[in-house]
Amino acid sequence: MIRTVLRLVLALLYAIAGVLHLVAPRPFLEIMPGGLPFPTEIVFLTGIAEILGAAALAQGWSTSLRKAGAIGLGLYAVCVFPANINHFALEMARPDQGLGLAYHVPRMIAQPIIVWWALWAGGVTDWPFRRRPH
Repeated sequence: MIRTVLRLVLALLYAIAGVLHLVAPRPFLEIMPGGLPFPTEIVFLTGIAEILGAAALAQGWSTSLRKAGAIGLGLYAVCVFPANINHFALEMARPDQGLGLAYHVPRMIAQPIIVWWALWAGGVTDWPFRRRPH
């Protein structure tokens, strides 16, 4: 029951983020590391990836599709980590430090937790809750 609830919560969060990538791309473009080609297209495609991953994670009829969505979202969280680091660096370089350490440090810590959350909620792993044989 708790896994299902947390799976649906994560799917909802990714769906919202995906829609935001499509309808309000400016904040995502602003934190993208420089030098990447086609930044607008990358933000658009990452939004689509989040929405598709969320749909796959949320659905309840195909375990393999749910696991594929979980793996996709976990990989997605790894791939966007450089943008999070870039956002952190940009903010800390501002005179007012933007959102500050109170926002960015937990966000950095949360990234690997989000990867695990996707994999656990999608049924890819049971770690660390797996019951061990006696």
